[in-house]
Amino acid sequence: MTTSKYYYSGKFGLERETLRVDSHGKLADTPHPFGNDEHITRDFCENQIELVTPVCSSIKEAVASLAELDAKARKILDDNNESIWLYSNPPHFDSEADIPIADFTGDHSSKRAYREVLEQKYGKKLMLFSGIHFNFSFDEEFIRELNTDGQDFHSFRDSLYLRLYKQLMAHSWLLVLLTAASPYYDASLDKDGKSGIIMSEYSSLRNSSRGYWNKFLPILDHRSLRSFTGSIKKHIVTGSLYSASELYLPIRLKPKGVNSLENLASNGVDHIELRMFDLDPSAPLGIDIRNLEFAHLLILYLLSLPDFDFTPELQEKAVAKHKNAALLEPDIKLLERGEHIIDNMYEYFAENESASEILSFQKQKLNGRKVCNSIVNNISE
Repeated sequence: MTTSKYYYSGKFGLERETLRVDSHGKLADTPHPFGNDEHITRDFCENQIELVTPVCSSIKEAVASLAELDAKARKILDDNNESIWLYSNPPHFDSEADIPIADFTGDHSSKRAYREVLEQKYGKKLMLFSGIHFNFSFDEEFIRELNTDGQDFHSFRDSLYLRLYKQLMAHSWLLVLLTAASPYYDASLDKDGKSGIIMSEYSSLRNSSRGYWNKFLPILDHRSLRSFTGSIKKHIVTGSLYSASELYLPIRLKPKGVNSLENLASNGVDHIELRMFDLDPSAPLGIDIRNLEFAHLLILYLLSLPDFDFTPELQEKAVAKHKNAALLEPDIKLLERGEHIIDNMYEYFAENESASEILSFQKQKLNGRKVCNSIVNNISE
């Protein structure tokens, strides 16, 4: 492990999606009540709030910022006799008529047009799934320290993030295993007019084969940022994707400022986004800070691993593992592999006591999943 004083430094940000519900627990049918607040915006539909923290210098600061936004949002909602639905799966709804597309107008009318395309391709029910996105970037000085051969800084930075992107895509399943929190859903997700709580076969519906995925698996070229953005562009040109925003993979590379493929290609990578976190209903803000701290440790650990060729076959396997991890009974080999990775991380962060505590917390979860799998398998036999 590096001894750089910038090693644990970086920039952190959170985006939390939730639904607004009325006093009866049904989707709110009122307009977005937060005006043009850039930190309390909408996602797909008018009744889906997205809290966006500013860029922060630590995870603790990002969570504190999320808490401030949460309190502000709840105060306004309380005045309207509404509240936040802190589950990844939506409450009961009568039909898709209860899911109004976010009413972006004026300079932002293109956002509405994009959402109308999503409605036609995927339906509106899928868009109700909510979660948390974790954004991270390394300290620039740390990147400079890693650039021992004196390469062009921007080229080196882009290749570093692209290498990390591949590793995170290949290991996204581990974060799903550890943070899945949405096994129950309302029957209205299956069919209009149905009601009742269903225990699904998934621990995370939105990460499962029923969740947020394109209708095809977009195979991408990871040899360089130019080839990476070019391969996304090909899917857009052929009509497979409407825009880069429709690329439903659990990890994204993002530029500074306007989130567009053109900006990413021209100005390079500013940060990386992890998109698989379920809302945790047992945590007041929907996220346990220890899960974010583990994600940061995993990023640092994966950065130490050698680069590899992320072939189409490996891309297919990565997505298959991600979906498998979202099952209530994931493959036992996946659980064992997760334990092995955490054991390696114990050794890698051996001199960091707080890291060891975080890793112990996560390993206990995997042990619990293994015990549950074993009990279920014995019963079925």
